[in-house]
Amino acid sequence: MRDFIPTRRSFLALAGSTILSACASSSDEVFSEASGDGSRNYGFTPVEGYEALPDNGYLLPPVPPRYLDWPNRRQLVYYEGREAPGTIEIDPHAKFLYYILSDGTAWRYPIAVGRAGLSMKGTTVVRQKKEWPGWQPTANMLRTQPEVYGAFRNGVPGGLASPLGARALYLYRGKRDTHFRIHGTNDLGSIGNSGSAGCIRLFNQDIIDLYNRVSVPTTVNVRTYEDSLRLVGPGYSPRGRELPPTIVSPETIYGATAVLPVGIDIGS
Repeated sequence: MRDFIPTRRSFLALAGSTILSACASSSDEVFSEASGDGSRNYGFTPVEGYEALPDNGYLLPPVPPRYLDWPNRRQLVYYEGREAPGTIEIDPHAKFLYYILSDGTAWRYPIAVGRAGLSMKGTTVVRQKKEWPGWQPTANMLRTQPEVYGAFRNGVPGGLASPLGARALYLYRGKRDTHFRIHGTNDLGSIGNSGSAGCIRLFNQDIIDLYNRVSVPTTVNVRTYEDSLRLVGPGYSPRGRELPPTIVSPETIYGATAVLPVGIDIGS
């Protein structure tokens, strides 16, 4: 997944979504629910840790409680895996990411796993971290799903509408960028499920929390299905369902903000 570096910040009156959003019956519902207007009454009591969050000039809206049903929320848990402290372990089957601490515990985050994320195996290393990264579809995305990605070939600038959300961790093998990312999302209903797009996605509040804990470099390992089943049991592994894509229009993503033709950073 390539990322797009804008020459200026767009301050959309939207808290955008991933380009493919399957959490609502229409793109309008996705965007109205994730509105970035800090003056609105959200109509629910925010869950601790998932409240509205001012960040670098943006206001992230709170996560509605219906997306945070157990176990879809950040939790400190006993860690029974085999990875070393300071390591990230991803369980794509149970839809969890663990950041392992030195006292036998780990922070566990619920995740969504995209098609790219399902192909992740073995060990990678976080070599870059970015706040409010922009995004651009890869050549393969444009070739295989032009009806979905063609309108976004020039990229989406970093900000509330970016499919990479508030933060991104960039995964490498040696000096080679794998193009796998651990990143935020506004596609709230995808968390705990599998989707057709994206890598490893977290609620924006969770990716900010993880980002603040992770240093460069950090080792990232992917848990096998056998280990997932042994450690979390058949009640959670496999967990979730595969969600069909909902195409969000370019007008909804971009609003009235022009996207300028600027340089592309692919992290190489």
